[in-house]
Amino acid sequence: MSKRILVIDDESLILEVIQGCLEELGEMEVLTAESGLAGLQMAQTKRPDGILLDVSMPGMDGLEVLRRLQDHETTRSIPIVLLTARVQPEDRAKFAKTGVAGVILKPFDPIALADQVAEALGWKR
Repeated sequence: MSKRILVIDDESLILEVIQGCLEELGEMEVLTAESGLAGLQMAQTKRPDGILLDVSMPGMDGLEVLRRLQDHETTRSIPIVLLTARVQPEDRAKFAKTGVAGVILKPFDPIALADQVAEALGWKR
């Protein structure tokens, strides 16, 4: 049975690329959401095995989405990997304190993405 992952990113082109990479190369079932609010609702109703979450989004940013996921009883146990272009040491230190399963940097390598996600989430490939 394949793993189900929810990808939350406000850029539809990036969502398409990620979905293709994870489905074709990672054999994962991919759900997508183009906003933090839509992602929260989908996480609560679809109960994915993991979440790949963009940090920089308009409105509710990824760190707020992360906080709400961790505060909600039905989603707090879902492992989350952050997707970000923020690579400064202070950003990395902040991410390390959030309890996420991992951080993948943008721009990412489409060929390596499925392996990076599976490794961060502890999924056997």
